[in-house]
Amino acid sequence: MLPPRPPAAPRRALRALTALLLLVAALLSAPAATAHAAAPPLATDPTATTATTAGAGWNDYACKPSAAHPRPVVLVHGTFGNSVDNWLGLAPYLVRRGYCVFSLDYGQLPGVPFFHGLGPVAESAGQLDAYVDRVLGATGAREVDIVGHSQGGMMPRHYLKFLGGAEKVNALVGIAPDNHGTTLHGLTRLLPHFPGAADLISAKTPALADQIAGSPFLQRLNEGGDTVPGVRYTVIATRYDQVVTPYRSSFLDGPNVRNVLLQDLCPLDLSEHVAIGLIDRIAFHEVANALDPGRATPTTCASVLG
Repeated sequence: MLPPRPPAAPRRALRALTALLLLVAALLSAPAATAHAAAPPLATDPTATTATTAGAGWNDYACKPSAAHPRPVVLVHGTFGNSVDNWLGLAPYLVRRGYCVFSLDYGQLPGVPFFHGLGPVAESAGQLDAYVDRVLGATGAREVDIVGHSQGGMMPRHYLKFLGGAEKVNALVGIAPDNHGTTLHGLTRLLPHFPGAADLISAKTPALADQIAGSPFLQRLNEGGDTVPGVRYTVIATRYDQVVTPYRSSFLDGPNVRNVLLQDLCPLDLSEHVAIGLIDRIAFHEVANALDPGRATPTTCASVLG
């Protein structure tokens, strides 16, 4: 007689953890496999923007903000993302609405192309700091608005709180951000059962370790309150998030905070963690509302037509 199968949720968590460890192992082998390839140009250099982004109207350092939209928008990708692929939906959406839009790469590992956001989150916040200064210098604006997906919605809070970013940022919009970390459906509780796994992740992909609920990085980030004065915060989350779990760990507490659940706006919206940032027009409409609250319009299931 076969032993009983474990419940479905632990099985899913075990599969997810195994996949994560395999991905880390693949990244560890990537430097040798890609040593012959030139490292991709950093988006922190405005002369190194790609034809894809320039041709689509974002990362255009000649763009000057209009009276209607006086602040440039800086897009911050998520873990394993990059400055182009994460924003093929939202960046053109905002450009068509008259915004100057910019996106950066951050958290690069040596020899690992395309998959970024893997370095220590505090160091990535330093890269964001430098990038915002460059955007402000190019556009002549006094402040930016930041929109980030996943880690990209959480990491800027370190910049705001510890690096003086609150003086340069009007609003932070987080799309499925892991503001209070993630348990990955209990996956993180399985790490002790994989000897050396936690050390491997922390040493080789430190951003993953930083984003585990209860990590030292997140304890420091959230100590004393989630927000800083002078910045407006919007969080857009989905009930079906399979990466940031529980999904309510995305939400912030404090003044000038608006927490939004997609399914409260459109019960038919089934977007999970990836889709909410890449293709979800309900989320995009809420981003536009957050960037320009004075011209906000109701977000409903019909907003996909907007």
